[in-house]
Amino acid sequence: MSGPERCEGAANNGRSVGIVGGGIIGLSIAFELLERGVEDITVYDPDPSRGAGLVAAGMLAPTAESNYGEEALQALMLESMGRWPGFAARVEARTGHSLAYRGEGTLLVALTGDDQAEIDRLVGYYRRAGTPIEPLTGRGLREREPLLSPRVRGGAFAPGDHQVDPRRLLGALRTLPLRFATQKIDALSTVRDDVIIIAAGAASASLTGLPVRPVKGQLLRLRGPEPLLTHVIRGVANGRHVYLVPRADGELVVGATEEERGADTTVTAGGVLDLLRPAADLVPGVAELALAETLAGLRPGTPDNAPVLGFLDGERVLAATGHHRNGVLLAPVTGEVVADLVTRGSTDVDIAAFGAGRFT
Repeated sequence: MSGPERCEGAANNGRSVGIVGGGIIGLSIAFELLERGVEDITVYDPDPSRGAGLVAAGMLAPTAESNYGEEALQALMLESMGRWPGFAARVEARTGHSLAYRGEGTLLVALTGDDQAEIDRLVGYYRRAGTPIEPLTGRGLREREPLLSPRVRGGAFAPGDHQVDPRRLLGALRTLPLRFATQKIDALSTVRDDVIIIAAGAASASLTGLPVRPVKGQLLRLRGPEPLLTHVIRGVANGRHVYLVPRADGELVVGATEEERGADTTVTAGGVLDLLRPAADLVPGVAELALAETLAGLRPGTPDNAPVLGFLDGERVLAATGHHRNGVLLAPVTGEVVADLVTRGSTDVDIAAFGAGRFT
């Protein structure tokens, strides 16, 4: 990508760095700063156990997660996807923790003829984006995943859409040699570090005035004695969208709703039904799994669904927030961009479309 942002003179030069927000984005930035030799890092988070990353499924799908008119965002997601294998290897090497990064690919699955039209639209989007996609019949899908419903109409295989376990990623990053402070930051004036990075998700709005809002998402964790699936399933069943993400230990993550409910994190019966019904329609064996956990988290959304990246206040305050549904996918590129801005004042990644100025 071209058009790097530059702020000459912003190189770290031994200055202290304060990161407001201890989720996947904040800790990925901290990791990249450590990789560049920055050691004086404080992560401020009053309750790191409640971040959106703990509710995320961990799908890495740069094409499926973008929409028409979001070409710049998709380019950034593709940029980050290309960095994921190396990022995962470096985190595992530094921390000694496995991230359960998996590259079996994703199956797009349609239950009915109308659902097939939706999948066909998505297949066309993959092709226009130049990302690999292989249309499949219902039989072809069941050859790859025998436990799919015999009623499945058709779909496609996306080999470039991978997955990672966000909880393992967070666990690994929290072992880094960082200074953690559990104080709540209500104003940036209380942060004394030389450089401040805002990675507070939906809470970033009150600190910066940026239009970052909470978008509720409900998610289920099911469990069986062995994995029900091999591939991630991104399905449509009677018009209802659902994804199923298998883990090697028999866990199956089913998600996720998208609700404009403010800061509400209540798990509702309707939300559970909206996820279980299409999941069981596509994979009947889901009904036999134990319902191990129900969760609701808050994604940080912006008016254009894209993150805010870059300097807010000269050379001292930077934003890395508003990643909406793509925080896990965008973690590698966000970490590198912000670490480069802190340590050398410039980045080779084109982030012109993601500046805070687009909202003013």
